[in-house]
Amino acid sequence: MAVTVIDHPLAQVLLTALRDRSTPPPLFRLIAKRLSLILCVEATRAIPTTPVRIETPLRPTAGNRLEPLVAVPILRAGLGMLEAVTELFPEVSVGYLGLERDHATFEPSLYYSKLPPLENRTALLLDPMLATGGSAAAACSALEAGGPRHITLLSVVAAPEGIARLQAAHPAVDVYTVAIDEGLDANAYIVPGLGDFGDRLFGT
Repeated sequence: MAVTVIDHPLAQVLLTALRDRSTPPPLFRLIAKRLSLILCVEATRAIPTTPVRIETPLRPTAGNRLEPLVAVPILRAGLGMLEAVTELFPEVSVGYLGLERDHATFEPSLYYSKLPPLENRTALLLDPMLATGGSAAAACSALEAGGPRHITLLSVVAAPEGIARLQAAHPAVDVYTVAIDEGLDANAYIVPGLGDFGDRLFGT
């Protein structure tokens, strides 16, 4: 499993704004989208393309078209990253996975799954907080059942514990994140993190 930390200055500035507890939900949503755009561009560097011939206004030339791509946000926080993906890749197929974490055991349970065809496609899994890694690992299992070519996880911040768990369960999955934080607290929240991404995204 390859873990890539996006160290672009703009990404780090946007992450700082997301971490700031005084950032209100409307601005949090805008910043989350902009940061997700950077993550998505970096995470799709190796996406397969197909060579094509096209006509420019002057003459024929060679070009490339993307092979089928699937984006799957983990509800609900992953929705804050989805618009960035659909703007960059308008023809992307979108699926949804609903995972709820038990606050006593910190283990996830799947309560909703709606996935498009995945066979031989690249899947982008959108989960802004890779904390314990339980939800990401469960989501990867659900995706792998569909036979994708490759799975790439996009996370705004990640904890070492989550990376280690995902590495053990799904070593072929690549991770792109903007920061690897110190670790998890007693409630399995990422420290320093940025709080509950879904609550801050939707103002709940």
